[in-house]
Amino acid sequence: MDEPLLRDPESFTTNGSHNSSYHGFICLLTFKFVDPVLSIGAVRQLEFRDLLELPSQMESSVCYSRLCNYWESQIDTHPSLFKSICKAYGWEYVKLGLLKLLNDSIGFVGPLLLNKLIRFLQQGSHGLDGFIFAMGLGCVSVLKSFLDTQYTYHLSKLKLKLRSGIMVTIYQKCLSITLAERKRFSEGEIQTYMSVDVDRVVNLCNSVHDMWSLPLQISIALYMLYTQVRFAFIAGVAIIILLIPVNKWISNLIANATKEMMKQKDGRIGRTAELLTHIRTLKMYGWELLFTNLLMKLRSSEVKHLSTRKYLDAWCVFFWAATPTLFSLCTFGLFILTGNQLDAATVFTCLALFNILISPLNSFPWVINGLIDAFISTKRLSMFMGFSEHGSGMGNEDSNASISTQLLSECYENAVEIHGACCSWSIDGGKEEIVALDNVTLGIPKGSLVAIIGEVGCGKSSLLNAILGETLITDGSVISHGSKAYVPQVPWILSGTIRSNIVLGKTYDAQRYSTVLRVCALDVDISQLVAGDMTCVAEKGSNLSGGQKSRIALARAIYHGCDIFLLDDVLSAVDAHVASWILDNAILGPLMNQQTRILCTHSPQVISAADMIVIMDKGHVKWMGNSREFSKSSVHSSVEGRDDSAEIDSSRAALRVELSPSLEKDGVHVNESEKETIEEEQRVKGRVEISVYKKYSGFCGWFITVIICISAIAMQATRNGNDLWLSYWVDSVDSEREMNSTLSYLDILSAFCLMNSMLTLIRAFSFAYGGLRAAAMMHDRLIVKIVGAPVSFFDETPGGRILNRFSSDLYTIDDSLPFILNILLANSVGLLGIVAVLIYVQVTFLIALLPFWFLYSKLQFYYRSTSRELRRLDSVSRSPIYTSFTETLDGSSTIRALESQDYFSAKFDEQVALYSKTSFSEMSASLWLSLRLQLLGASIVSFVAVMAVVGSRGNIPVSLGTPGLVGLALSYAAPIVSLLGSFLTSFAETEKEMVSVERVMQYMNVPQEELHKKKSVESGTGWPSEGHIEFRNVTLRYKPSLPAALRDITFSIKGGNQVGVIGRTGAGKSSILNALFRLAPISEGLILVDGTNIADISLRDLRMHFAVVPQTPFLFEGSLRENLDPFLTNDDASIWNILKKCHMETKVASVGGLDIILKDPGTLFSIGQRQLICLARALLKSSKVLCLDECSANVDTETATILQNAISSECMGVTVITIAHRISTILKMDEVFILSGGCLVEQGNPQILLQDEYSIFSSFAKASSM
Repeated sequence: MDEPLLRDPESFTTNGSHNSSYHGFICLLTFKFVDPVLSIGAVRQLEFRDLLELPSQMESSVCYSRLCNYWESQIDTHPSLFKSICKAYGWEYVKLGLLKLLNDSIGFVGPLLLNKLIRFLQQGSHGLDGFIFAMGLGCVSVLKSFLDTQYTYHLSKLKLKLRSGIMVTIYQKCLSITLAERKRFSEGEIQTYMSVDVDRVVNLCNSVHDMWSLPLQISIALYMLYTQVRFAFIAGVAIIILLIPVNKWISNLIANATKEMMKQKDGRIGRTAELLTHIRTLKMYGWELLFTNLLMKLRSSEVKHLSTRKYLDAWCVFFWAATPTLFSLCTFGLFILTGNQLDAATVFTCLALFNILISPLNSFPWVINGLIDAFISTKRLSMFMGFSEHGSGMGNEDSNASISTQLLSECYENAVEIHGACCSWSIDGGKEEIVALDNVTLGIPKGSLVAIIGEVGCGKSSLLNAILGETLITDGSVISHGSKAYVPQVPWILSGTIRSNIVLGKTYDAQRYSTVLRVCALDVDISQLVAGDMTCVAEKGSNLSGGQKSRIALARAIYHGCDIFLLDDVLSAVDAHVASWILDNAILGPLMNQQTRILCTHSPQVISAADMIVIMDKGHVKWMGNSREFSKSSVHSSVEGRDDSAEIDSSRAALRVELSPSLEKDGVHVNESEKETIEEEQRVKGRVEISVYKKYSGFCGWFITVIICISAIAMQATRNGNDLWLSYWVDSVDSEREMNSTLSYLDILSAFCLMNSMLTLIRAFSFAYGGLRAAAMMHDRLIVKIVGAPVSFFDETPGGRILNRFSSDLYTIDDSLPFILNILLANSVGLLGIVAVLIYVQVTFLIALLPFWFLYSKLQFYYRSTSRELRRLDSVSRSPIYTSFTETLDGSSTIRALESQDYFSAKFDEQVALYSKTSFSEMSASLWLSLRLQLLGASIVSFVAVMAVVGSRGNIPVSLGTPGLVGLALSYAAPIVSLLGSFLTSFAETEKEMVSVERVMQYMNVPQEELHKKKSVESGTGWPSEGHIEFRNVTLRYKPSLPAALRDITFSIKGGNQVGVIGRTGAGKSSILNALFRLAPISEGLILVDGTNIADISLRDLRMHFAVVPQTPFLFEGSLRENLDPFLTNDDASIWNILKKCHMETKVASVGGLDIILKDPGTLFSIGQRQLICLARALLKSSKVLCLDECSANVDTETATILQNAISSECMGVTVITIAHRISTILKMDEVFILSGGCLVEQGNPQILLQDEYSIFSSFAKASSM
């Protein structure tokens, strides 16, 4: 403290230099190693590079290894996370317990010295003993300050190590647990494990020591009370004993409420994640309100259990806060009634002991609640971590990628061998099993191209998952030899750059990379991007087209160069030209033709080129053979098409010229100045604005806020009045010894006690009500604002970042913010009460008040600026963890297939390490402040004590009060040590917790779509009545800095016409639908539907009056009936009729009918079947405009034909716009539009264009091999 508070931040170096400061004992004891961070934070915004370096034993990899070793040692028994924690950190924790024991013991030396000092003052002695006692009080306070901060520092380090270890353990579990096993847990549950349960288990560190420490402190305090008032303290003990069963009963109720609340929270977070994942589709459906109301209902149910818990907590607060006052009343009352006389030494020693009792008594219910929460979360995590992992019980040979193909060829003839395999997806804890494969026997020769075909839902994807080891094998074996690469039907894309998505942790080889881009037809797309392959990809690739995502996923698999490629319908999302190119140059090209390639496909081109064809039907192999046998067999009729080799060859030759502009040898050119699509998470600079506090108060309710403040002030006033009345009593006791007089004193003391208890009750329940009201209103306001945001917001903002607001930040607002605000209010009024009493008792305290306040305000100002920045960095560093975790959950099977677990583990370790680094810096800075405040408090105690001794000698003219008032001043000065620290800590903590409110409010201010500003469509008008659509000079840009996605497009579609839109990937096909549904605003031109400018129609009305089948099928958790008809406007007969026409009647009936609950739709229905359900949903809407975004991409040819027939029969008089990759799906349509580079390059009747061999459409048709 003798150094200047502000120093030049540039005089400090970051990173390593911070770490060297830990070595000195004095630096560690005084937390001087935090000075560089505080000095930088006082003059500028902190960055991650400014933070303290983590000690080596706190690295996440070290913490994980330590915890994991002890977990694995229990595998043979029933593993327990609690046991693992005990074994890993038990001895370290025990040593901390010894330090805590010493610290708690020192705390009781103060009241003993206080007793000696007051007796010295009562006796009027003039020796040096008084000064010794006074200075002793100060020294004890100083020693306790150092012990207290060192205990907290080492405990916090242990908690950070534990948090890192558990987080990485959960992540590793998600990397290794199979999809079949993971189906036992919902997505929301798994995300809650990481976002909520980890923190609760970590808080076990506080609770376990407090469970023995608090009763010990209470016991010592009671014994010392016995030495002062003998058995009169039993009256106080009786109150505590009576409250024990009450608190146990309340604790059980809290535990039950917490369990139920966590279940509801899991469901809400899962549903929120579902909404964020499919927000584009929901907006096209116009279902935002439906999902918003659903989430509000879930939240309401969660808040119901939260309110039970909070009101029970309020009773706990009341019982324990009122206990010290009741304790003093009963103890002194019984002491007087048994004929004893109170004196100043006895009263104020007892008051000091009561003050020591306040903290453990008030903390005890929170400790019990914390223990309950921690044990519930520990069991939840143990259950999750205890499930069998990937490969357990499987027949897969663990072949490393390093084994060469040549070596494999010497050992094995077949790359995959399946013998009588029966596989299932296990759900509902294994009570119900859904069969994926039934008695499959198959041998796939090494180096062959295998086409897996069959109707939707026949088990094609399940076969690939069985080879990957993702299903539960109930009988037989599945053995694969060699490394594997997997491309799922829904491409897995990470947020990052295009290059990072393809390379995915592998060493960058420029030549191979360029070749891979060329064979996957990505070079043209990338060359058109300003930032090239360093263009940022939004979460789940939302700023890419479906074809681009598929090709990036394929490029990743090829770049990794594995022995077995498992490709799930990779060509369905790309147009015919590109599909032909990829087949020739990638799948049949030199990069893959020596490897085993297993494709689930509907493509006739692939089938004709395949070495082996396998037809699946209802989970078993219906037929297998080569393409020659296939063409002669009876099953050939199930796959329609022709193979015009000459035409295909000529079109592919032309395509090679079109699709192969050369790439630079070292990769694609990158423009460094290009603004990234995904921006870094914003941090608000400076202190938390007063407006944030005002808005939170508004959410709580201003009336409740005023009630809380008044009750808190009045509660403290009655408390101080109680103590001042006691001091007046002991000073008057010598002159008035009559029993009547004593009883009147006792009556007034009882009145103070009763008022204090009532006000405590009012404050506790008001706070609970206000906190619950704010929590409920903030969630509802946030979800409304989020779903009202434009699609561009979700493209630019990772879902994990938004989900962080709904999980961690809302949990803070639900739970910890009201708790810390309550403490802050209690500390504030308590501090004001102490200062007021000290000034009243000792006027000389005013002399010391000014310098003390100056130092105090300097410290808090110096600390607060850094504290805010550290908290914001902490929140920002937490978001990537959840984003990465969510992405890993989505792509775990791809990661395992590519054996990239180490890369993702290392990446997650870095993110956890950064999170730990911010938390460590934040904790160290907090303790730096705490130590200095406690030392300041110790100096106040010394000052008051010394002035009392000086005043007793009569050496100064000013009276320093009677012995009773002096005793009161000394008993009040003692707790100021902890109260000063507690006040600023709670103030800083409140400001940190308010960052969560600030972050939530930040997303309450996101731009909104114009949902209701335009005119609405009245239900009686029947708009659109004809479905006539007209685009006039429409130009669409997704961002001002990006090239136009549609360039001056003009066309007209007559009502009732069916139109196909084709073009290569990125040509602007989906942008037509985006413009029509106003998902992106058009910059020029206008769009008319039945003569009405759609810009004049309210967005929600517009979308509700159109029907759409999205490219990625979407089924939400709920009944199938709700999925098909969420507004319940159709009867069962209508629904079954549509399902029949969509070829889904039999399947739906077999799984349980319309009322079957879709907990995980992927278990019951394949992607193709889900698309058929989405089509049924669109047809049920009976709209005059139907948009199909390649809805037949994932179905077989026969089913695609049935689909077309269903659309033709059901959509008579309906305008149909189909985004197509299969030319066969649009041949019978009235008109076709061909797009290229955002321009309409050709339009006309498909049959007429087909006859013109020079037309663009004709070349597409030739390439598609219809």
